[in-house]
Amino acid sequence: MDQHLLVFVTVADRQNFSRAAEELHMTQPAVSQYIHALERTIGTKLLERSNKYVRLNKAGEIVYHHAREILGLYTRMQSLVDDLMNTPSGHLTIGASYTYGEYVLPHVIARLRQYYPMITPTITIHNSTVIAELVAKRQLDVGIVEGEYVDEKMCVEPFADDRMYLIASPEHRLAGQTEVSIDELMKETWIVREEGSGTREAAEKMFRQLQFTPQKRMEFGSTQVIKESVEAGLGISLLSYWAIRKERRLGTLCTLKVTGTPVTRDFSLVTKSDEFHTKALDIFMDLIRTHVPEGAHT
Repeated sequence: MDQHLLVFVTVADRQNFSRAAEELHMTQPAVSQYIHALERTIGTKLLERSNKYVRLNKAGEIVYHHAREILGLYTRMQSLVDDLMNTPSGHLTIGASYTYGEYVLPHVIARLRQYYPMITPTITIHNSTVIAELVAKRQLDVGIVEGEYVDEKMCVEPFADDRMYLIASPEHRLAGQTEVSIDELMKETWIVREEGSGTREAAEKMFRQLQFTPQKRMEFGSTQVIKESVEAGLGISLLSYWAIRKERRLGTLCTLKVTGTPVTRDFSLVTKSDEFHTKALDIFMDLIRTHVPEGAHT
């Protein structure tokens, strides 16, 4: 591995020479020497420095983008060579959407660590669009996304479905109604996720299918904040079964009865279509395909 690139990427990520040196188990002068050597090789400054921060300049952004890809390729190459020893091991970078990543993935990772302790996973949680982009840039080995995702340069494999329910506080005026009408839904304040989220995509699809547009919306970037807001009576929302199952059991959230719900969507595995798979990645993907979470069919 090119140590100059590793040091440069670490400094850029931490935006600080001291923190980078600590992470790399190096002295700060040694880190500075590596950066100066790389800048001499490239032929230009790559970082803007001040007493308060270290930031990439335009040239630095170009080098950083390619350095991340080079380091990822090196790691992948090393993992493929290690596979020849027939021992499932090595580093595995996994990305997942918020719903799957926060409510289901931890249980899969627990099984992975139980049976394959030599595999070391690193988890990134973000919305589906960002996760797919990171896989495309080879910054993640595999991603788990929600909803309808299509990209001819990617391998997209639906592996499970997810049921999404309209939720409200048990004290909400619509709670307990035998059937909630579209007119009543249209007048409510809807709490939705941000653009790019699979949960937001599912909500927009439901609005089209039920043929109404909410008159009032609030947008939050966190499923947990949405749940707390709904519990507090700020509005209603559409969320995954996995995100609300504990609250339903505790009685702090309830589901509304509306024709056309629950809404069903896919969870999909996303990988680069032209990439070799390490044993570690194949093992993880098999665990994902065969994992049936508790209560999946209730």
